[in-house]
Formats: sequence, structure tokens, C-alpha cells
Amino acid sequence: MRSSRILVIAAAGLVFGFGRPGPVVARPQEATESQKRLVRIKEEIDSLKSKIADEEKKEKTMLSALDRIGFTKSLIRNELALFAMQLDKNRLELAAIKKSIPDLQASLEKEREALARILVTLYKYGRFNLVRFILGSADLRSLVGENKNLSVLAASQERMIADYARNLTELGNAVENLKAKEGDIQALIKTTGAKKSSLDAEERKNRALVGEIQSNRKFHEQTMEELSVQARQLQDLLQKFEKQAPVLPFPLIPFTEKRGKLPWPAGGKLVQRFGLQRHPQFNTVTMNNGIEIAPPEDDLTVRAVHGGKVVFADYFQGYGNLIIIDHGLTYYSLYGHCAEFKVRTGDFVKADQPIAAAGDTGSMLDIRSLYFEIRFKTKPLDPLQWLSRR
Repeated sequence: MRSSRILVIAAAGLVFGFGRPGPVVARPQEATESQKRLVRIKEEIDSLKSKIADEEKKEKTMLSALDRIGFTKSLIRNELALFAMQLDKNRLELAAIKKSIPDLQASLEKEREALARILVTLYKYGRFNLVRFILGSADLRSLVGENKNLSVLAASQERMIADYARNLTELGNAVENLKAKEGDIQALIKTTGAKKSSLDAEERKNRALVGEIQSNRKFHEQTMEELSVQARQLQDLLQKFEKQAPVLPFPLIPFTEKRGKLPWPAGGKLVQRFGLQRHPQFNTVTMNNGIEIAPPEDDLTVRAVHGGKVVFADYFQGYGNLIIIDHGLTYYSLYGHCAEFKVRTGDFVKADQPIAAAGDTGSMLDIRSLYFEIRFKTKPLDPLQWLSRR
């Protein structure tokens, strides 16, 4: 019978370990927050690569040199974030594979025992003889009944054999996938280590350049002049926003009523104040239009100080990744040196809503920080007079 031949083939697989691993079919998954973040990181990586290429074509200035280093550091950090997500994904898949192997082995053992019992029965009674079976039947009715029973038995055996073969294939796939995932994880760990070394090198390069700007009078004056040009361009940008009064989708407490009561845009230490700053070595005086806050490493979150509309969220030379929020009545808050945007131009935000992560893009400091301004029209105001005491 056909079922007996199939059974013999399955038995050979049982004894000799036949069963070639088949392809692993990926199951469709719904988009998750981590997948959305993965898309954002990849988009940011492409954007930074484009910015680095553009900077290479521009005239070499002190700010452009800082920009190139800053873009490269941001690129590496985004690549590290991408690798970290891939590592997490691979480790989860590895854990799932490891968990599935004992279950598959247990199922195979049960099926192995069942098939072994069938083999013993076949061996005991010898090859099935159809003529003997027909002659031994008492009557036609019992013959038909026995034939149906044999058909059911044969179908059951075939299902058992098919289950065994499928589980054997899945076990082979799991073992191969286990080895592949372990290899992927080791490769990612190695690549991550190399990227961290590259980031350290860029950090040293940045410190050296900032050190030169602070200690070399010529470089310092050149940088201050470049920053003055960028400050004037920022004034021009704010003047454009003045003419575009936002229509807010929710009622707001007027910004003027929050003077001295606004929440801080980030936790941490105040490292630079608003107003005139005198250089300790060259005795030159520059105007600081905002404040600089150094948040703790375990909380780099930047939050909106008041509700409004995001009218700018992009890189702006001299300020790094910059967010400008229009709060109505021509009041604006500005957030510079950001590492990662959580909002886009055109978004409406509420007070205390996370909008970015603090970073060091465009910064002259050797730390991650947030540069923060408050402006009425284009006039800079002292943020400490608007923020709540702490």
C-alpha cells in the first residue's frame, strides 16, 4: 500500500536524519513605534550624508569646519542608534529561536516514538497481503468496513509522517537561523565598536578646533564675525515669520501672562547667561542673545516652554539643529544645538511637550547642551526673566 511505502521513507528519515531545511517565510508585522523611529533614523542618516557632501563643496570657514565635524558626529550617532535597534531586534529573534528549538525537539521525540511503534507492528506482521485480507473477511459488509478503517489508518499515518517531516525541517531551519543570528550579532558588535572609535576621533577633532578658536585670537575673531553674520540672517528669518500670524487650533494663555512662570526647556545646569560676554584672554566683548543649559546625560529631553506652532525645524549655521516656535503676538522661543527633532515644521505643540533632544550641533562648548532664546518680534529677551525660578 502507498501508506506503507511512505512509512518506510519516513522511517529512513527517522533513522538517518533526512530533512533539508526549507526557506524561512517572514510574517507581516504591523508598524510599531520602533519601526517608525527606524525610518526616521534612516531618513536622518541620508540627510546628514547629503549635508556633509554639500559642506565639502562650500568655502572653508571656521563655522563650516565645525559644521562638518558636527554633521559627522551626528551621522555616527544615528548609525550607532540604528545598530543598537538592529542588535535589539536580532537578540529578540535569537531568544525566540532558542525558545522554539526545545519545543520542536519535544514534538519530534513524540512523533519518533509513535512512528517507531508503527514500524514494530509492520515488522511483526510482515508485509501486508491484500488477497489474505479479502479471503479472511467474513462477508462483503465487513470487508467494506475494514477497508474504510484501513483508509482512515493510512490517512492518519500520512498526516503523522507529514507532521514529522515538517517539524524536522523547522528544526533544521531553527538551528541554521540560530547560527546566522549569532553571526549577525557578532558582526554588529564589531561594527559598533569601530563606529564608537570613529566618534571618539571626531570628538577629539572637535575639542581641538574649539580650543583653537578660544585660544587663537585670529581664529576667535574670524568665528565671531561669522556668527554675527548668522545672527543677522536669523533676524531676517524672524522678520518673515512676523508677517505670518499662526492660526492655533487650541486657545492659548497669552505669552505675556507667563512671564516668570514658564517651565524650563531642559533640566540641568545653566552654563552661559544672557547678555554681554567678555573673553577672558582677548578682552573682547560679544553679545549672547540666549542662555546655554547643560542637561544631565540621563535626560537630554528638550521641551516646549509654551504652546504654539513650529515655524522652523532644521539646521541653521551657528545654531546647529534649531527649532523656532511661534507663540502668537510675535513672541518666539528658539532651541539650538539639538541632536534629534521630535517635531516638524508646521506642527502645533503644547507647553512641556518633548520637541527634541539636546546635543552639540553648532556648539562652541565641549558638552551636550541646549541653546535657548526668547524673542519679541526680532528683539532677544533675557530668558531668565521669563522662566520660573529654580
